[in-house]
Amino acid sequence: MSWSPSSWRSKPAQQMAEYADKAEAAAIFDKLGKLPPLVQPGEVDRLIEVLAAAAAGDRFIIQGGDCAERFMDCEAGRLDQQLKLLLQMGAIVTQKTGLPSVNIARIAGQYGKPRSKPTEVHKELGEIMSFKGDNINGYEPTERKWDPKRLLEGYYHCASTLNYLRGLVGTSGAAKLAELKADVLKGPEQAAVGKAIAASPPAAFTEFFTSHEGMQLDLEEALTRPVGGAFYNLSCHMLWIGDRTRQLDGGHVEYFRGIANPVGCKVGPSMKDDELKELVAILNPNKIEGKLVLITRYGAGKIESMLPGHIEAVKASGVPVVWQCDGVHGNTVTAKACNLKTRNLADVLSECTQALAIHKRCGTVLGGVHLEMTGQETVTECLGGAISSEEMLTQNYETFCDPRLNYAQAIEAAFAISSSIELPPSKRAKAA
Repeated sequence: MSWSPSSWRSKPAQQMAEYADKAEAAAIFDKLGKLPPLVQPGEVDRLIEVLAAAAAGDRFIIQGGDCAERFMDCEAGRLDQQLKLLLQMGAIVTQKTGLPSVNIARIAGQYGKPRSKPTEVHKELGEIMSFKGDNINGYEPTERKWDPKRLLEGYYHCASTLNYLRGLVGTSGAAKLAELKADVLKGPEQAAVGKAIAASPPAAFTEFFTSHEGMQLDLEEALTRPVGGAFYNLSCHMLWIGDRTRQLDGGHVEYFRGIANPVGCKVGPSMKDDELKELVAILNPNKIEGKLVLITRYGAGKIESMLPGHIEAVKASGVPVVWQCDGVHGNTVTAKACNLKTRNLADVLSECTQALAIHKRCGTVLGGVHLEMTGQETVTECLGGAISSEEMLTQNYETFCDPRLNYAQAIEAAFAISSSIELPPSKRAKAA
């Protein structure tokens, strides 16, 4: 079947927002199709290059950020902290292992979220639409109507975010961005790593890329541009397909198979081995190194029973992939003390370190990790570190969707994961 940016329309598509005023929506998509690209094709090609290096064990990916960005968080202080956290986590990996990091932020576009149910019941308003992210509707119960004008608002927030972050990197200097907060460093070894990073940030320290889940396909189509003989989605550098939208015959797989960007796909416990084998062949038909990232998300208690079979299925396909571990989504629980969704840092780290060990045993490489995290120090959404009890979660539970590691927890995760990366002798010599 031939591919075009709109060929997904012939397939069923899950999790899409549909608008009552079709004429208004069409006018907005037309406007989006004429706005300038947010990223450049050369930057997208560069990400494929460094992802291929991660697949070979020569780099390590740190991908992370908010579960769902909020328009109100598009402000200098928050963006500053979010970028610093991502870059500092990458620097910790490099300092401890010698592997340059690949820094991919869930930012400048992560404004939409799939939901398990399209509606929910409000105690006063009755049945209302579920909150699907600021790109689609508002969080307040009275703002739940799907509104296409929000897509334009999302574009301008993305542009503002990228403008600020690029300016920050260009003018602040690496040394200032690299200063880890001393109060989160545990013991002399971590303090020494922090001091070394601040004194001499890694060569690739300030290089970063943007990513988001490609959920709203009509939006992604509008932001897709022909470049040479290929089509690039120039809203970000990398998009991924969620676990709820990865149907082999679905619109999302159809759209993703044709764009030139590196693409990710979440792989959870419901993925069958044969299904994965077929999926990777569809998403990376030309077998390009660095093109396809498989983001596994099982849960700490399920990874041992699931990941080896998926690794063997991909080996049998002959399709090159970049393996990445999402340590958060399979480890979400509800706190009994306050009925809030949370995650335990110990479970997150357990899944990530198990993934490293399983890939080593199976003769493959874990190219990196994928986490939901925030640079805010005072957020109390996940258990672990200073958040020692479920009762503490209510102190500053900000997220509108899934819980995120706070700054201290994310830095702790970077140290723990780095300590578990075992380089083979050839890689150790190269890193040295």
